Amino acid sequence: MRAAVYTGNRTVSVQEIPVPAPGPGELLVRVHSCGICHTDLKKIEYDLLAAPRVFGHETAGEVAAVGEGVTEYQPGDRVIAFHHIPCGSCFYCHRKLYAQCEVYKKVGITAGFEPAGGGFAQYVRVMDWIVRRGVEKIPDGVSYDRASFVEPVNTCVKAVHQLRLDPEDTVLVQGQGPIGLIFTMLARRAGCRVIATDTIGARLDLARRFGAAEAFDPRVADAARICQDLTEGRGADVAISATSAPGLVEEAVRSTRPGARIMLFAQTSGKERIELPGKDICMGERLLCGSYSASVDLQAESARLVFNGEIPVEELVSHRVALPDVRRGIDLALHPDAKSLKIIVQPQRLS
Repeated sequence: MRAAVYTGNRTVSVQEIPVPAPGPGELLVRVHSCGICHTDLKKIEYDLLAAPRVFGHETAGEVAAVGEGVTEYQPGDRVIAFHHIPCGSCFYCHRKLYAQCEVYKKVGITAGFEPAGGGFAQYVRVMDWIVRRGVEKIPDGVSYDRASFVEPVNTCVKAVHQLRLDPEDTVLVQGQGPIGLIFTMLARRAGCRVIATDTIGARLDLARRFGAAEAFDPRVADAARICQDLTEGRGADVAISATSAPGLVEEAVRSTRPGARIMLFAQTSGKERIELPGKDICMGERLLCGSYSASVDLQAESARLVFNGEIPVEELVSHRVALPDVRRGIDLALHPDAKSLKIIVQPQRLS
């Protein structure tokens, strides 16, 4: 089969590699759609993991073969598969902090080499513990492109559950890329008033279309002042940092009221530093929190939201690239232009 192999030094090249064989309890899935996620981009751009690997984890496809003992799935089933599933019995699982579970941290899908998701390949092997709890069937009539959003939507739903949004909340969503727009949709679905920021005009237009009460470029408008003006001088009740840039979290603190909840969602780099006046958190009684990756408890909910069209995720797709063009897709995701948003790799297309 063909796969986009990360070979180190920011390099991804399309190569011929063996089709992986499913072992007992495993699936072989023919990949039809795989979204490009910024966590994979960071691993490639900053050479965070040893090569060779095949990245891509927002995977939707068709069961091509089943391993010994698999009875719930059969060839021809259309599925999505999560690449992380927790053990369910450790210290962190008992506290529903699944992303901290050691089993969760193991990647359970591979196209070959060290497991890394594998969705940027024509076939992936889904390991047994993922098959048992991390696979969802795609209903008839739902495209593979739409289905590939189940995993990223899950990560956003997890953060929203943690924030305990109230319909009376005013929510500042910083960044209106695919993830930020999903947060805008979810906050509006919860009945909240949304204030959206981004530096790309087309994304602000989408935020307004998805229900944002205000959408503006924070480089030319004062986010803190606008949040205060819309809340009788208090500031937003909730802020979600759905992108990462210097000063963003500081802006979130300035834009929120005392007692606000501030969610760090995109601050995944160990090199990123945040400097805040201690009194703004302590005396201001703000809750500063983080949310990372997906929750197994929310698989059914996130699948329903996507499959039933309760949030229109397919409207976020701006580009679909064939496997040989994966580097172009990666570069476009790294350096978005006015028209780029969610980029889907379709590995069965070779041109």
